[in-house]
Amino acid sequence: MKRPNRLAWIGAIALFAMVLLSLFAAPNNTKLNAGSTYNHAPDGYGAWYAFMQQQGTSIKRWQKPFSDIKPENSPITLLQVGGETILGSKEREWVEKGNTLVILGAGARVTEAEFSTMQKSPQGNIKIDTSRRNKRAKQEQVDLGDRFGAVVWKENYERGKVIFSTTPYLAANAYQDNLSNFKYLASLVTEKNNTIFVDEYIHGYKDSDVRKKENEGDLSSFFAKTPLLPILVQVGILLLVLIWAQNRRFGKPVALDIPVTDNSEAYIQALAGVLQKADTTDFVVEMVGKQEQLQLQKALGLGQILLEREALINFWIEKTGASAAELDAVLKLQSRKQPISEQDLLSWLGKWRTIRLIRNS
Repeated sequence: MKRPNRLAWIGAIALFAMVLLSLFAAPNNTKLNAGSTYNHAPDGYGAWYAFMQQQGTSIKRWQKPFSDIKPENSPITLLQVGGETILGSKEREWVEKGNTLVILGAGARVTEAEFSTMQKSPQGNIKIDTSRRNKRAKQEQVDLGDRFGAVVWKENYERGKVIFSTTPYLAANAYQDNLSNFKYLASLVTEKNNTIFVDEYIHGYKDSDVRKKENEGDLSSFFAKTPLLPILVQVGILLLVLIWAQNRRFGKPVALDIPVTDNSEAYIQALAGVLQKADTTDFVVEMVGKQEQLQLQKALGLGQILLEREALINFWIEKTGASAAELDAVLKLQSRKQPISEQDLLSWLGKWRTIRLIRNS
């Protein structure tokens, strides 16, 4: 095979490999599913939802847009895990009518507070795993906090109010052993004896009538919304390039006297060479980092959904008792998403090797 043809094939193989890596190595709706009551991973709220049902609390999953909430006989409390911090005009008008909106994961700056703290409340000690605090909340608004600021605070809007929490994991599945967290969140959503809804629409769950209304009800609607033409054009161009690389026709394979080689090793070396010439160390760090983190979470019993850096480090310390310095360093580097030098890449891989040794010891 001539050198230009060989390079064309190597480029095609590298492109195909990148597509496969993007499809299979990328997390599946990690951010979207975090905080959902259908999620039984550490960052989900399935256990808390079951807890509320066992207590006999009237609680329902809301799987429609916010605008579809209709006035009922009693006021409504809507719980959003990871909702918008800034209220829109519709949300504010809805709250002012006497309803309550609870938002877990409101935006706040990282402070000098310890990452893991125990906050006192009437329901017992509440475990908080975040250094984020709201320093602007007034003292009378703070429901849970310390000298660094508020963790949970309330803002009144005429007859209704909004309750904010800096952590989205206030009563996540990871805190099943700390029942005070579950009871505390229950007290926030039931203090007015309102009808309680948990917003699942923001996590991608929709009722059948909503899917039909948004043209997501059948396969034909899916393909109607999928840009097939650009995909077909790209495939056609790739085929034309391959035909041109083979002298504008598909010929019979020509047997060559070449030494027997390890195909897997040759493929890996070829792909590595392409990535090196393209200076895509950030791609390597992202792909390898995701796989290493998934293997680490699996070893720690945390499931296959990528956790945030702070949460993973906290679990690492709790499970292994080891220092978090090495793990924090590798996670920070892979979150930068910027090309690094070859020496830094080798050093980064070495740190992951050290973490695996600690994990397996």
